[in-house]
Parts: sequence; structure tokens; C-alpha cells
Amino acid sequence: MASLLNKTFSAYNDPALLLGRILLSIMFAVGAYGKWMALNGFAGYLAKLGLPAPAILAPLTAVFETAVVIALLAGFQTRIAALAVAAFCIATALIAHMNFADGNQQIHFMKNLAIAGGALALFVAGPGAYSVDKK
Repeated sequence: MASLLNKTFSAYNDPALLLGRILLSIMFAVGAYGKWMALNGFAGYLAKLGLPAPAILAPLTAVFETAVVIALLAGFQTRIAALAVAAFCIATALIAHMNFADGNQQIHFMKNLAIAGGALALFVAGPGAYSVDKK
């Protein structure tokens, strides 16, 4: 039975991988846009977290998120981008969302871990047929 299901649903692998890349990209696109539009505010937030050189780290983060959007949407260097996303999300969870007394922070922590898990699955699966990597 499992073999039949695997054979039946394997036809959807490439469209599902494309959709997964698009959905991950949307989240990072919104995040990057917000950072670019309020770079000073984001730098202030990073300073509040105690991170070094927030005025440098803020635009670097926005550049990273913008690059990830482009790479994931195009399916370019997808495995590297997915691995970078996973590392970024885990680091963000550990740096910015460790206040478990705040339910909102706990949700953000778990969300980041879930995104990292999805990114690791994309790292293993690859980009699928609808990608620059497969051309």
C-alpha cells in the first residue's frame, strides 16, 4: 500500500517543492521588506538584544533575507540557501526568542524551528525540476 501511495504521489514532488520554495520566500520577502523600510528601527531592536554592531548587522540581515528570497524563488543554489535559512532560523530562535515566559516569544521560537525543519527537508530533497539548479 505504501509503495502504491509513494508511486502515486511522486508525480507531485516537483510542484510541491516549487510551492514550498515560494511559501518560504514569501515569509522572507515580507521580513526583508520590513527591515529595509525600517532599518534604523531594526538596528535598535538588535541593539536591545545586545548584539554587536547593530548598524552593520541590520543591513546585512536585510541583504541576507533578500538574497534568500531570490535564491529560493529561482531555485538557484537551493541546497546552500536552504542550509543557510535553517542556520539563520535556529540562530534567530536562540538569540531573539528565548523568553518562554512570553507566550508570543515561545510561538516565534517554535515557528523558527519549524521553518528550519522545512529548510532542512528542502536541503535534502533539492529544488525540484522547476528551478535554475535543474536547468
